[in-house]
Parts: sequence; C-alpha cells; structure tokens
Amino acid sequence: MANNVIIDLKNISIAFDGEKILDNMNLYIRDGEFITFLGPSGCGKTTTLRIIAGFLQPDSGEVVFDGKVINGVPPHKRQLNTIFQRYALFPHLNVYENIAFGLRLQKKSEKEIKESVTAMLELVNLKGFERRNISSLSGGQQQRVAIARALVVKPRVLLLDEPLGALDLKLRKDMQAELKNIQKSLGITFIYVTHDQEEALSMSDTVVVMDGGVIQQIGTPLDVYNEPKNAFVADFIGESNIIEGVMRADFWVEMAGHRFKCLDKGFGVDENVDVVVRPEDVDVVKKENAMISGVVTSITFKGVYYEIIVEIKGFKWMIQSTEYYAVGSVIGINVDPDAIHIMKKSKYSGLYGDYSSFSEEFDELSDATVYEDEEEDE
Repeated sequence: MANNVIIDLKNISIAFDGEKILDNMNLYIRDGEFITFLGPSGCGKTTTLRIIAGFLQPDSGEVVFDGKVINGVPPHKRQLNTIFQRYALFPHLNVYENIAFGLRLQKKSEKEIKESVTAMLELVNLKGFERRNISSLSGGQQQRVAIARALVVKPRVLLLDEPLGALDLKLRKDMQAELKNIQKSLGITFIYVTHDQEEALSMSDTVVVMDGGVIQQIGTPLDVYNEPKNAFVADFIGESNIIEGVMRADFWVEMAGHRFKCLDKGFGVDENVDVVVRPEDVDVVKKENAMISGVVTSITFKGVYYEIIVEIKGFKWMIQSTEYYAVGSVIGINVDPDAIHIMKKSKYSGLYGDYSSFSEEFDELSDATVYEDEEEDE
C-alpha cells in the first residue's frame, strides 16, 4: 500500500437544524487504502462520505484531495465515483448500456467497452443479462449493475454507501471478497460505509469507528477488535462482556470477586477500569477448578456453538461453547491473561456489555417495529 495521502479531512464540522452531525473531524486516507466508516445509524458516517463526494459542504474545515483543497468543487469534477444505497440506474437503458455509460463519456472504443462491460458482468454474476431492462431486475440485481457501472471506469477513489445491503447472504459474502480483490488489483482507494461489523472486519485495511459525529477509534480490523478504546467500540465490534474492574497493580485486575492476571499495565493502583472479555475467549471448566463460577440462565444453539448466558455475582456473561449446559446448572469459568483487555473508564462505561438487558432490548426493538408498522398504515 502506498504511504501517500490522497484525501485529508481537516477540522470538518457540519450541523443540520442546529444538531451537530460531525464535530471537528480529522482524518487522512492513503492512496490505495480500503477504509471503512463503521457505526450505528446517525453516527455521521454517510455524511462524511457525502462531504468527500461533494454532495454536502462542511460548515467549517477543509477537504483536501491529492494536496488540493476541493471545497466547492462539484461532484462530477472530483476524481471519484459513488455507489449509492439506492441504485440510481438509468431506467431507459438496458444493463449493458448502464454499465457502458461512463466509458462512452470517456470516448472509449466499442471493443474496449465490450471487453470491460463483459468482465464486469461476469464479476457481479450477471452474465447473460446484457439486454435486460432495468425494471425487470430484482433489487439485488440492480445493485450489482450499480457496482459494475461504478467500477468499470476505474476511478481513483470509489465511495460505497452500504452497497451490498440489497444482496442475499451468500452473494453478499462473495461480493465482499470480490470487492477486496478488485480494490487490490486496481490499486484504487475504496471508502466504504457500513453498520455491518463483519463487512468492515473482513474487507478493510483500516476501520474508523464512529458515534455521535466523533471518531471513537481508528485502526486495523485486528487492532479494533482486540484492543477497543472504550465500551462503545468493544460492544459494537462483536459481542463483549464488559465488566467493572479495579487494577490492583500492573498485570493484575480484580473483577467478579477474583484477581486475574492480565497483560495490561500503566494504570493507577486501584484505578477503576472496564474489563473486556470476548465470549469466545471464556473457558468453561469444572466448578472445583474454576476461577469464578455462575448459574446458566439461558442457552441458544447457534449452529457451530452454543450461546450461553451465565449469571456471576449479579452480572450476566455471554459465553460461546461447543458443549451444552442445562439452564440452572452451575459452571466454572477461567479466563487466560491474553483474553483480558483493560480500558479506561469513559462516558460509555456501564452502558454496554451486561447481557442482563438482552431480552429487554429485544422487547424494545419489537415495540419499535410495531410502532413503525402502525405509522406506515396511517
């Protein structure tokens, strides 16, 4: 990957109706990088993408592209292309002509156009669809045409706003791999927006986790997963048990009434901390050999493992195990030092990581869905 910066966002802020959406954002993106903005709805990730594309102008700050400030430069004059959540295809053109449209604007020869369009059709599994009308395609097929149309002109930067959301699960996974392969082979910069952590972790060189218009953490997928900066990141990137703890000394943390050896240091003696333990890193052992023990309150079969909720001193842990344990049984738990990650307290402390609220959250989601359905009926 090239080390030179192609896009530099400097002190970007924007507000809608008095509500700040991005708050003094600073971020640089390297040429040839696959970078993903990851976060919940309303975190500012799509707004950031639209500012880079030129569809929105920031209230303050600079957008720098290849060393030049491009604030005010219209989208069509920026050296990038965008794939939207909504397909934005030309309904009067067939599949072939939709994909060929940008190449015709570039005045490519018919031979070049045919070769490029054919390659794109094979890539997105639409070979044989060349003469189909756009209106005859399913939503997933239309999105694949949009991906092919954006890629065929080989832009320097490709902006992707949740482009795989309309695809079925298998094709989505296939396209994740294909998009990554295309990005590497063409050497262009991909800026990807998603709320899907699996997409972010599987495709990206760099993940930017956002919440409330603020970047919470920037890092490689491995760093963000294994070394989250705060409880929000730990909870958003995969499942996490986030337990209140106290650092008794370097390499020693107390939680759930037991002192655990860890690999972290540099905290104050007796400093209150958040302790992250991933469900897959918990070892289930016999009670007599355990560091701590608890009662199984629920168990769900997930295919390759069981998802087990265990109550330990009033805190409900999530554990993933290939073994079945009946509800009401007492099981022992061990946690190795390298499975423990210590975080400083933040404004997110206490909001995430206890699976006591699991069923309550689903109840709230169900109520919200019913409410939305009622609104649609009105």
